[in-house]
Amino acid sequence: MNEDQVKGVGEKAKGKINEGVGKVTNDPAQEAKGDAQQIAGETRKQVGDLKEDVKDAADNAADRDDDAPAPAP
Repeated sequence: MNEDQVKGVGEKAKGKINEGVGKVTNDPAQEAKGDAQQIAGETRKQVGDLKEDVKDAADNAADRDDDAPAPAP
C-alpha cells in the first residue's frame, strides 16, 4: 500500500465517524461533512490504487525486458 491508499482509507474512516455523529446528534452539517470526507477519502484511495497499478505495470514490463533474448550481433 502506498501513502495515498493509507491516507484515503483513514479519511474514509473519519468521514464515517463524522457522519454517524451527525446522525446521532441530528446535525445535518456534521453528516454532510462526513459524507464529503468519505468521498475525498475514496478518491484519494483510488489515486493510490492507480499509482500502484502503474508501478506494477512498469515492474512487469521491466521483468519482460530482462527475460527477452539479447539481440544478435
